Amino acid sequence: MHWLNLPEPESDRPLAFQDLAGAKAWLAAQPQAQPLLMQSALSEQVNAIDAAQLAPALAVELLNRLHGAIIPAQTSLEVRFTRKALPMSNEEERIFAAAHKLWTRLGIAYLRLAPHFGPKEKCPLLFRAANAFRMAEFTHFQASRDCPSRLDDLLLAVLVQGASAGILRQAHNDSDFRHFGEANIAGILAWAFLLRLIDPYHLTAAQLIVANRTLSRWRELCNFQADTEQSPHSLDVHLASCFGAKLPEGIPGYLNIHPIIRKTHSRIVSLRTGASPESLKLGRELSGTACIRLLTDIEQQLRHPGEGSQAAQEQGEITLAFGTEHAYAVHRNELLNPEATMDVQSETLSNQRMAVFGFDQVANMPTAVRKLEIPYENWMQTAGKAIRQGSGGIRRLAPCLIATHHSGQPQLGVLRALLADADGTLSASLDWFSGNVEACRLQQQGLRDTKQPRIAVFLLTNGHQLSLVLPTSAPIRPGIGLALEGDFVRHLVPTEVIDRGIDFVRYACRPS
Repeated sequence: MHWLNLPEPESDRPLAFQDLAGAKAWLAAQPQAQPLLMQSALSEQVNAIDAAQLAPALAVELLNRLHGAIIPAQTSLEVRFTRKALPMSNEEERIFAAAHKLWTRLGIAYLRLAPHFGPKEKCPLLFRAANAFRMAEFTHFQASRDCPSRLDDLLLAVLVQGASAGILRQAHNDSDFRHFGEANIAGILAWAFLLRLIDPYHLTAAQLIVANRTLSRWRELCNFQADTEQSPHSLDVHLASCFGAKLPEGIPGYLNIHPIIRKTHSRIVSLRTGASPESLKLGRELSGTACIRLLTDIEQQLRHPGEGSQAAQEQGEITLAFGTEHAYAVHRNELLNPEATMDVQSETLSNQRMAVFGFDQVANMPTAVRKLEIPYENWMQTAGKAIRQGSGGIRRLAPCLIATHHSGQPQLGVLRALLADADGTLSASLDWFSGNVEACRLQQQGLRDTKQPRIAVFLLTNGHQLSLVLPTSAPIRPGIGLALEGDFVRHLVPTEVIDRGIDFVRYACRPS
């Protein structure tokens, strides 16, 4: 059971207190309104408790006293690294690293103490260890950073200890997690495993919030089992195959997710019949249609864990252009708003040249051949992923619109599931639209008079299905007709949002 070999305690600061009264006094003296300083001080003392040669009961008391202060400090800092452009800035990286380290070391401290106690006293320790490791993983999902396998091992270590003590389903009310109500270790572990299985990196920030909230409410519907059910309707996840660990005999190696699939399906039915997400306790972050898309995606990911997106599996270098305007240039071989590249100073200089010479620059003469310059980034495709090496380059957020040329033809797609490693290397999946793609412009009244920038629109035709891809800033409302200017003028009515990214929205549409 290699994952039970916990890392050695680490501490470079002495313990600031020796008893519960001292811990209370120390906490009262800390800068409660400054979460960064609180995080640092709490991390130092968690490490000190773990490394100190204290009686196990006293060590648990001291950890519990700090635990109540750790939660608000960590929670207030999440916004500082959640779904930021990648690679993260140095400050964002520092806060993220400190957050996941504090959760991890807290969980290890509880896990190290658990064997000193009997089953009844062990339960709250393993409960808090499981929660700490779950949160350590969640910080990686929030920050779009690859989750280390060590955290999976630590969660499985909690499963091992809980199963051997027979307390996985023992009811527990944690005073620092009152919103959980009566909970148990199995539910916390199932919650962590379920979130890992649905590929949280391909979700937007709002989708991640809703998915995490939903799975937290359904966490105890799952059952850990020693063997798979011999039933055509069983849906069991083999933990060893999903997490790449060889599980010891005698512990539950399967997670029955059939109740979650049933619950997901019932929520989709309710949403389609008019129930609001809020009434179904899904929150306010997403619309009903967006919740249906998310729950359908969760169901598919749980039914087929590890399969991921059917992204292109090609190998070799690929050049990517980002955003609607650059995608338009790739498809039409012309700039959408060429005048936007000229600032006030260059426009004045151009007017002076015209007055003296009759033309601006050689490149602007009627007989000159104009070279279209589109900013591309070089990525490398390998093993179904696109990789951008190095810490330099423009910081990116996903999902975002991309375009490229493939076999001489323009392609439009979405860059999803963007991840960064500690060195700033980015990886992502490339999801290309199928069918015909036509780059158009949104017809805008009074464009010449107001000097409004033109808006790129992409009409996607796949069989009899029509959809539109527009920038998020486009003044579009479902049910309101619009006109597209391209090879032909088309009149269409967007009906509903079917996908949304950082810089684009995709609408289903019908002819006007």
